[in-house]
Amino acid sequence: MADDPANNDENLTDPRVARRKKLEAIRALGHDPWGGRFENHQSVAAIRGQLDEVVYRTEDGKTVPLPDFAAQPEDFNFRDWKREQGQGELVGPKVRAAGRIVLHRNKGKLHFIDLKDMTGKIQLMVGQKQVGNDWQVVEQLDLGDIIGVDGTLTVSNTGEVSISAERVHFLTKTLDPPPEKHHGLNDPELRQRMRYVDLIHTDGVMDTFLARTRIVRSIRDTLAERDFVEVEGPTLHSIAGGAAARPFNTHHNALDIPLFLRIALELHLKRLLVGGIERVYELGRVYRNEGISPKHNPEFTMLEVYEAYGDYNTMMDLTEACIVNGIKAMRAGPSPSPAEESLVLPWKETTIDFTPPFARKTYDELFAEHTGVDPHDTAGVAALAEKIGFETKGRHPDVIKSDVFEEKVEDALVGPVFVTDYPASICPLTKRKRDNPNVAERFELFIDGMEVANAYTELNDPDLQEELFKTQLDGLSEEDSMAKMDTDFIRALRNGMPPAGGLGIGIDRLVMLLTNSQTIRDVILFPLLRPETS
Repeated sequence: MADDPANNDENLTDPRVARRKKLEAIRALGHDPWGGRFENHQSVAAIRGQLDEVVYRTEDGKTVPLPDFAAQPEDFNFRDWKREQGQGELVGPKVRAAGRIVLHRNKGKLHFIDLKDMTGKIQLMVGQKQVGNDWQVVEQLDLGDIIGVDGTLTVSNTGEVSISAERVHFLTKTLDPPPEKHHGLNDPELRQRMRYVDLIHTDGVMDTFLARTRIVRSIRDTLAERDFVEVEGPTLHSIAGGAAARPFNTHHNALDIPLFLRIALELHLKRLLVGGIERVYELGRVYRNEGISPKHNPEFTMLEVYEAYGDYNTMMDLTEACIVNGIKAMRAGPSPSPAEESLVLPWKETTIDFTPPFARKTYDELFAEHTGVDPHDTAGVAALAEKIGFETKGRHPDVIKSDVFEEKVEDALVGPVFVTDYPASICPLTKRKRDNPNVAERFELFIDGMEVANAYTELNDPDLQEELFKTQLDGLSEEDSMAKMDTDFIRALRNGMPPAGGLGIGIDRLVMLLTNSQTIRDVILFPLLRPETS
């Protein structure tokens, strides 16, 4: 057809046209370019784990184990090593692999292909003589194509773990070419928008998200070991409660009522404490209609945990356990090195030591240490706030102090450090200290100036809770007050909630820190982006 771009001379150099021609060639060879079921293949990591089964067998039947390549000097020559053993050949187990082609070197009758799956990469050595009729398929391969291979595990002359291919199975043709080798996906927004390409072609991205999975699994395991029950609460709320944040609004047509995407998990989990589930948690998404920054995404993952008969000290111990176990799970491998067993992790240009116990300092101690102002000197705090540029007139002294703390103290907290004992007036869901009702039994965990966890000794006095809710809502419009005053939660408290500790951990921020990722978008698979413009 005259209008077919594949028949248009000016498109002959277009890689997309060339790929479609190869797709048709694969069909003509009798193969389905979109593949099908491919059973019993092993992961690349599992195949590499069989390297100790590869031996060098000499002509006289002697079996020689391979050298430890990692322990050899830089000038080690594997060809020379084999020559020293005498005439023979490498013998290894039969293996079956599947994955994507990420490097393809055509050496005539021998192709070297790097095959990648979610566990790693391995080299394929594909010889024309060895694969027979499959060679016609090999000649149609492009970077990005997905193939399966049957062969023998071996080691190349350069000492690289490889599969010597005996069969090649075509599984999926890739019609779009990968990004250029030296340029790649350098635009952060393009990487996030095309995460599927980012995972394939950007080094370390797959590792980060698999590490995230291991961290989350470890947190669940840590809680399960302590008999916590995982639940799923509603994501659509009729009242935007549990945190001071702007919600996303929606509307339910059948009931003709406004609804909000949840901004916190707290109030429904506490209802379950009332109901008798004494150790309960949820690990799920929450939504806040607020700004986007390296530390904020409107949709993020939160862990909230509640333990009856505990307090904020109980939650500190639990937080340490979740983080330390998460680090160990993230770094776990078949044979971790001593460095991998360390709890000192790289972060930006420095390191963070997560060896427990984490430092514990009071809010007022840190305020005085980093501002030089007595936190109980209301006039001095106000003067400092005004010097920074904060409005002070008509504002509660503790709110002013909180502004100064956020501006002058938080960024200086390298940590990990538990900041404890906050002003009670800014913590409406928190129990007060018995010997000082002006102080709330609350902590926040800070690491490199970033809040990672927040915990309370939970307030379970329904009358005081109602009063504090009203105080917190004071000054809002009537419409906003009605939207945020959760009267059913107060009713639940009147049915008796046991004394408890409660904890919230921002999973995305924690993963950022543990994987040395510099923005929250690097640990969220699909962060919110503006729609593409045509």
